[in-house]
Amino acid sequence: MAPAFLVRARLTPLAFQLRARGSTNAASRRTIITSSASPATEPHPESLDKPQDSRSKPLSASQKKFLDKALRVNQAGELAATLIYTSQAPPINKAHPHLRPLMKHMYDQEAGHFKYFNEILAKHRIRPTAMYPMWSAAATVLGWGTGIMGREAAMACTEAVETEIGEHYNGQVRELLGWVTEMEDKGEEIGEELQGLVKQIRKIRDEELEHLDHAVENDAKQANPYELLTGVIRVGCRGAIWVSEKV
Repeated sequence: MAPAFLVRARLTPLAFQLRARGSTNAASRRTIITSSASPATEPHPESLDKPQDSRSKPLSASQKKFLDKALRVNQAGELAATLIYTSQAPPINKAHPHLRPLMKHMYDQEAGHFKYFNEILAKHRIRPTAMYPMWSAAATVLGWGTGIMGREAAMACTEAVETEIGEHYNGQVRELLGWVTEMEDKGEEIGEELQGLVKQIRKIRDEELEHLDHAVENDAKQANPYELLTGVIRVGCRGAIWVSEKV
């Protein structure tokens, strides 16, 4: 399977290039949401709704639905982040050359997040958001606009986006850890893939919050008009998350 939603973008302003490789793994997406799975073999599709052993149990339909929505939103959000930084980089790097390493560092981390969620969606056949083209255009315009406004506005954009995304990832981590605790209380096995997902989302969340700190350190709050700019961006992020969960 080579999903059309995997984006290959040439980011010429920074000579960056992201190549999101599709996975050819034909396993059902339900492999990620079983509470235990053997790393050596892929279960037969008919066995995915059955316990792998006496202590394992598949996740519920509502839990599977949660993961589908969460991972779809995560992938769309990371696409937007890479495009924001790509669009901001030319004017910011030209006016403030000392920020080039920081801009590249934050972009590289976002590109890594995007690659990870691309692979997860392809592997488990999770439908991406239908709003991909709109979010791509909106992120590009937002990045270019705040970049043209100057360093403070660009950093305020990062602060606003990462505030919302940090809260979004925190909610996912709390939900997933709740599942893990419930499984442990019942004496059920916790699958390696579920454990890995929790670990990876926590890591991504921490890197997003690192970007927020960098933005504040680089005078995000000096943007004019700060309250209006960050308020509009945060509302836009919440709206994009809500829509991407459903469409």
